[in-house]
Amino acid sequence: MQKVIFNQLGSFYFSLEDYCRQEYLFYEKERACYIQMNVFRQINQISEKYRIIRGMASYAVLWPCASLCEQTLCEGRTFKNYDWRKCAKFACFGAFAMGPAMYLWVRVAAAMWPKSDVKSSLCKAITEQVGFDPFAISLFLYTMSVMDGKTSFQARAEVEKKFMDAYKVGVIYWPIVQTVNFTFVHQRNQVVFTSIFSFIWTSFLAWVKYVEDSNFAEGHHDILTRPFDTIFHFHDH
Repeated sequence: MQKVIFNQLGSFYFSLEDYCRQEYLFYEKERACYIQMNVFRQINQISEKYRIIRGMASYAVLWPCASLCEQTLCEGRTFKNYDWRKCAKFACFGAFAMGPAMYLWVRVAAAMWPKSDVKSSLCKAITEQVGFDPFAISLFLYTMSVMDGKTSFQARAEVEKKFMDAYKVGVIYWPIVQTVNFTFVHQRNQVVFTSIFSFIWTSFLAWVKYVEDSNFAEGHHDILTRPFDTIFHFHDH
């Protein structure tokens, strides 16, 4: 009789222990989900309050990805030999230089032309092409050259050498993108929208900086077709 009682008590104890363990695991899972949701909520609140952070985060991700795109298509690199240091430079420049600069420009443009009609959007796009883009291209070429270890004189020389090649394409590309951006996209999402198209632009800028220092630029004079020539040249090998 005592043995049966002990067996029943033991069975009840193990059942209770298993139940408590399951309840504890369920509680820990719910707690982890709550912490994650709370973190995401706080991040979203911070990004809403300080919208510059949203743009910086976008550029910190998209710019190194654009560098990887350029390295893959133009340099023929793979995961085994990607230049990760170069990607880190692009991430730093995108987050701490281009992100804040683009945020300030969007704010200034919205203050100068608060309407979202076609006329105002065209004014913003033209002003950006004349005023902001030359600054952005020069800043990119100069800063990246300095980060590559070049002197200030060498960086300025590189800007003088490569600026016009990039600007010729930008004068066509960005007015179209920004006219759509300023006309149809809400102001709080304009930096993110621009950063998406900046991925393509940054890949092109990375190519401009790369190809001018390579032997594959020889014999190519059309800035609009040279990227494709470079890609096909690498893929032929």
